Amino acid sequence: MTDLDEYRSRARAWLAERTADLPPDPGLAECRAFMADLYDAGYVGITWPVEYGGRGLTAAEERAFQQAAADLPLPVGVFGIGLGMCGPTLLSLGTEEQKRRYVRPLLRGEEIWCQMFSEPGAGSDVASLQTRAVRDGDHWVVDGQKVWTSVARQADLGLLIARTDPDVPKHQGITMFVVDMHDPGVDVRPLRDMTGESHFNEVFFTGVRVPAENVVGEVDGGWSAAVTTLLHERVSIGMGAARTERPASFAALRTAARERGLLGEPGVRDLLLDLYLRERAFDLLNARMSQEVRAGIQPGARGSVSKLLLADLTMAGADLASEILGPECLTGDGPIARALAWAPGMALGGGTNEIMRNIIGDRVLGLPREPQVDRNIPYKALKVGTQAKEDGR
Repeated sequence: MTDLDEYRSRARAWLAERTADLPPDPGLAECRAFMADLYDAGYVGITWPVEYGGRGLTAAEERAFQQAAADLPLPVGVFGIGLGMCGPTLLSLGTEEQKRRYVRPLLRGEEIWCQMFSEPGAGSDVASLQTRAVRDGDHWVVDGQKVWTSVARQADLGLLIARTDPDVPKHQGITMFVVDMHDPGVDVRPLRDMTGESHFNEVFFTGVRVPAENVVGEVDGGWSAAVTTLLHERVSIGMGAARTERPASFAALRTAARERGLLGEPGVRDLLLDLYLRERAFDLLNARMSQEVRAGIQPGARGSVSKLLLADLTMAGADLASEILGPECLTGDGPIARALAWAPGMALGGGTNEIMRNIIGDRVLGLPREPQVDRNIPYKALKVGTQAKEDGR
């Protein structure tokens, strides 16, 4: 048995024992307790630097742990944004003080993080954001609104981008901050979607005072910081989904078709074959990216390829589920029915499919960029997003 095999077996045994007594739907306190135990056992921040609370191991151990945990119900979803997006951003751009203050509590589940970029008038064009941060002595005062913020109700802290200089072009006058989500000026309101749940929230800021030391990266350099976070997000979404069970998967839908006597239908068989090929392409791409990460090669903009494939795969599974289940897709309450209701969100969250294709064409394939006539115009001279409503446009 190799060292990796032994590591994988040890992790599997620990996880099996720790998850055996978990309730079907753990509460937040139980999720925090599990995360703390997982960290103390050495299975969180496996590749993160030791000086900030990580284990300092290689991507090979990380992959071995993921394999050990692949089919176990780990209650860690609420920590995903911190682990996959905010934490890596802090490691890349944070000050020494920020890394020592925030990273270890993040890894241990003591503090939950969210990410606040999108606004009602700034979704695909995030640089059109209007949330303002104005300097006041050793603080910044934030006013504005964000939307589509996952886990905002549970979050203790969040990464926020806000406009700090309206006199420069829209991509230049943005700054990233760490914000205390418990500040009395922060108002989180849940958004109920068609699954019946509230996966997203809108967040309002009224006179929120943020210490100047909470700037992440450079003042007015927030667009570059946001791109760093978004790259981590798309890799996290794509590669994370490769490690989790997909309810509307080829295997699940083949079983559903067989149970309903539809497996011999040529149209259903063609759709099943198409779904199988999409799954294999997605899994092989993520396997290749995992191998590159182990070799020290970061996916960068190619994470958008994984995110796009996942969205296409999710919609293909939903389409096939509707063919096989028929009215059950509207009346059922099983995992496949819930997956179908959630599927459209995968083509939106983390960047729309159209934005992903633009990124892939520009940064992966090297194709010419689409014209951007407003790129060098001062933000205050633009009528973008909800600003356009002010003069009746």
